[in-house]
Amino acid sequence: MDELVERLSKEGQKVVVGGPSPSLEEFQRRLTEMGYVFVKFPDSGGTTDLGVRVDEAATDLGGADFAKGTGSVHVEGTLTLNYVQVRCLADIDLTSLSGSGHLVALAP
Repeated sequence: MDELVERLSKEGQKVVVGGPSPSLEEFQRRLTEMGYVFVKFPDSGGTTDLGVRVDEAATDLGGADFAKGTGSVHVEGTLTLNYVQVRCLADIDLTSLSGSGHLVALAP
């Protein structure tokens, strides 16, 4: 398995909302309208910022209050990292736009 994918597959990695302009409003828009979010792994040795296609069925926005900027969301989605198909799982606190997450390799 690719070394970066293997490192990011360890559960409990620190994650933050990434992308060109990370904000609560942008995160909400990407989740609800675009279906594509950025999840950054700041401790990956190179600050890996991944673009994730959101899996609406597996993503849970039920604990989020975007109007107040409180609560948390569980985000799941897929991407290809270094030629390896992976699933990204992340729990993001809306107050800090950070949380924990990891990758799961979908193919050997």
